[in-house]
Amino acid sequence: MAFQYAYMFNELIQKLKQYDTVGVFSHIRPDGDCIGAQVATCLWLQENDIRAFAFNDDDVPLNLKWLADYYPIRQPDEKSLQKCDAFVLLDGNSPKRFGSYSDYIQDDPKPTYMVDHHPDPYDGFDFSISVEEASSTCELIFHLFLQNDISQLNEDAAKALYTGILTDTGSLQYDSVTPETMSIASELLRIGGFRPNEVAERVFSNKSLNQLHLLSKAMGTIELYEDNQIAVMYVTKEMLEETNTTNDDCEGFVGYPLSVTGIKAAILFKALGDGVKMSLRSKSNDVNVNKWARKIGGGGHKKASGAWHPGPLEETIKEVVEIGAEQLVSVDKS
Repeated sequence: MAFQYAYMFNELIQKLKQYDTVGVFSHIRPDGDCIGAQVATCLWLQENDIRAFAFNDDDVPLNLKWLADYYPIRQPDEKSLQKCDAFVLLDGNSPKRFGSYSDYIQDDPKPTYMVDHHPDPYDGFDFSISVEEASSTCELIFHLFLQNDISQLNEDAAKALYTGILTDTGSLQYDSVTPETMSIASELLRIGGFRPNEVAERVFSNKSLNQLHLLSKAMGTIELYEDNQIAVMYVTKEMLEETNTTNDDCEGFVGYPLSVTGIKAAILFKALGDGVKMSLRSKSNDVNVNKWARKIGGGGHKKASGAWHPGPLEETIKEVVEIGAEQLVSVDKS
């Protein structure tokens, strides 16, 4: 696998060094992996005398805003986009995952490169590095430095990459974590000269009292289905208003129903006024929530996916649980 990474990233490095200015997009509704990969990639471009713009249509989540201090992330605008000679898309494998990029590139085609770890990638990019087995996109971006000049990996870039690995692996708990993942995390700590708590506390230990009140309300909604194999939890717009919180404050909530003994999969439903968004998680090799989510127009990974339903909430829960139940039945029959 290391040889494969070397070949792929050597080719990507050669391509990127052709340009004076590169736009780097992270996916809409950003998380730690896409922001970490974006910041580190922009710092790498800067180290190699390539001007970089970091773009995202959405705001950086509150617990990740410190990463934007390492490299500014802005909403794309026509003037900045036109300055770019090429684009890099990170942690998403389809143009629609990057908001306004999808519309802009149709009117002004420019070379676009993608680095990602999600299944079933779009095949229309000029060059792609797609490794579904990687724990995170940040694990992959480490090789951008490794194959070019590891001395360019400074503390800021190392912390950004470590953040992405930490958040996309459930703090190194998911089965996507491999010896390679742990080796890279160790190298990031060593080269960056920081301790794990310096990142973990910034990402996870910054909850407000209002967020805990919201969590309390959400925990009260947990219900189990299909012989206690599927757990459901929901958050409503009214809950946010009552606790003076926002959608960002729901980060990590899906882990609570997933932690119930005997559960194979959990879903967090968020009915916040524009249909129902959902996060699906699995802790069983028998349940593929990517296939589950795709049946309602979503997608993601085998054990972590997202989707949207027009609602209302009760109907959404009923329909989504039924889809999951079908998958459990097929497992039982196999």
